[in-house]
Amino acid sequence: MIARLSFSAALLLSAGCLQAVQRYPVTGLILKTDPAHRSFVASCTAIPGYMEAMVMPYTVRDEKQLKGIAPSMLVDFTLVVEDDDSYAENVRVHHYVSMEPEPVEVRNLQLLRTLEKPDAAPGPALGDKVPDFTLTDQARQQISLSQFAGKVVVAAFVYTSCPLPNYCFRLSNNLGRLQKRFADRMGRDLVLLSVTMDPVHDTPEVLAKYAATWKADSRYWHLLTGPRTEVEALCQKFGVDFWQGEGSLTHSLHTIVISREQKLAANFEGNEFTAEQLGDFVDIQMRQGK
Repeated sequence: MIARLSFSAALLLSAGCLQAVQRYPVTGLILKTDPAHRSFVASCTAIPGYMEAMVMPYTVRDEKQLKGIAPSMLVDFTLVVEDDDSYAENVRVHHYVSMEPEPVEVRNLQLLRTLEKPDAAPGPALGDKVPDFTLTDQARQQISLSQFAGKVVVAAFVYTSCPLPNYCFRLSNNLGRLQKRFADRMGRDLVLLSVTMDPVHDTPEVLAKYAATWKADSRYWHLLTGPRTEVEALCQKFGVDFWQGEGSLTHSLHTIVISREQKLAANFEGNEFTAEQLGDFVDIQMRQGK
């Protein structure tokens, strides 16, 4: 009897192991949401030992999990995998918080600027029409946002002498990866802009040399500069803050995506999203409005 009970217990234990629920932490960039069907689509980073980075649909058990979640947001959640089902739980916005000295200083300076100019007009929110602007590119051509109506525009705010590899270099590399990934759609469906935060130093000639580093095709990747006041005004519209320091700029990190209708589709802060996730989001935008 004791042996029989032990064997039965072993079978129960084995079955329990086979049916054990697995939980995996996931970070993803939201591409679509469908609260009515309690689902969302996200471009997710790899889950070690489970799956590669990929775009996947996910369901939630409670539609309240999707409250406040919208396309272009970076989120953290737990992927629950059962024997015959899987779902996401604890979906929450992944706010960009860096403890590196420069971003912390930027946030302090942003607060100071807000106190100095409490009545400053806010920039476009997601879904708002992006005001037109005109700057000069690396070929000394006048470039206006309005000339790209009907195309998706991705713009990163950088400066050519930035010494930090995870900052302007990474944002420029992201655009370089977009140029390569969507080579057959560049100019037709997609345009890239790099807006300098240092127009005094970053003349068209300097930008042309920087463009060569990234093999930027001037037909559809424009590196833009202009009068300092105009550059500052444009940067402030999208929450890009920068201050001149000793030999370098202290600045925030922003990459924006503008839809075919010239509405703000995304304003990505920081450097925690991958080039692949950015590309997946841009791909979705290019599929819309065609």
